[in-house]
Amino acid sequence: MNTIPQLLKVLKKMKNFSRLDLNMPQSEMESKSIANENELKVIRKEKGPEGEEFIVKHRQTGNICAIIDTFAEMFSMWAGRILITAENEKWAFTAARTATGLATSIIMSPAEAGIESTVPPDKTPDGKNGVLIQIYHHTRKELKSQMILRIGQCIMTCPTTSAFDALPEAKRRLKVGRSLRLFGDGFQKRDVFAGRKVWRIPVMEGEFMVEDKFGASKAIAGGNFLILAENRESGLKAAENAVEAINRKSEGIILPFPGGICRAGSKSGSIKYKLKASTFHDFCPKLKKIVSDSKVPDNVNSIYEIVINGLNSDYVKKAMAEGVKAAAKVSGVVKISAGNYGGKLGPFRAYLREVLELK
Repeated sequence: MNTIPQLLKVLKKMKNFSRLDLNMPQSEMESKSIANENELKVIRKEKGPEGEEFIVKHRQTGNICAIIDTFAEMFSMWAGRILITAENEKWAFTAARTATGLATSIIMSPAEAGIESTVPPDKTPDGKNGVLIQIYHHTRKELKSQMILRIGQCIMTCPTTSAFDALPEAKRRLKVGRSLRLFGDGFQKRDVFAGRKVWRIPVMEGEFMVEDKFGASKAIAGGNFLILAENRESGLKAAENAVEAINRKSEGIILPFPGGICRAGSKSGSIKYKLKASTFHDFCPKLKKIVSDSKVPDNVNSIYEIVINGLNSDYVKKAMAEGVKAAAKVSGVVKISAGNYGGKLGPFRAYLREVLELK
């Protein structure tokens, strides 16, 4: 065997060899490799306290855990998407973090919001560093109020920033910049910049540029999964892995809770008080010997929830899949479940077996 054709003939017979792989860019090959490593192999199915469970093994680490055959119950909200630009990434992120503060859950927060991703200067209207954020609310009116408030108080006040609409295709348009222009006290100017209708509002630094109208569209909130772990260390590591994977691979979504992780999940209503929501007692490890309907196994002592909002259900489901796979690789993770309320919260469902393609 001393010719190239003969060598190729032999190589073609080898496992994992194909012409596609030869032509695949290195970055795509690496992504494919990582995806394969994060695969979950179904070992068997069992009957558990909550119904059928898929017992899976993580390909990379060999950790074995159960995926409950259940669903995340989701609901519709109105979403706005803002592109914040600034002279450098530091100030773009400063404005983004400030504008998305106190916005974890609409149960008590004035809105739900979070950072989506960065945008490179060559993709922004003004050639500056960009960060995308999303803001959610039940109605367009309330969404508009929150966008005006957060852009006006948190972005306009931040050094070097501008604010542009990042939902240009949305049919519903909110007059956000047009309301904020009044801060200019009559000295503001209407302009067209990079094909966008904007307002230039004089401020002490120079001027703040904000788009006249911002798009609003129906979106999905409440995508989630629960990580049940033997201890807090394993659970937190798994949750951090999930957040990292979601932020690295997913688009069109936000994780509204602190650092993307919620340790205090809630149920709809309350057993004892007149509240819209209260602690998810079914999944509180400290109550597993106290309440009759506990869903916490004996070997689980810590549970974290990852909550995901997205511009559509496909974005949310993809993020759920990436997050669950990343969490399941951690030793000490016993089960992965999801929060639902029997259809009382919302009409949209994301079944774990479907998002993970388990059979």
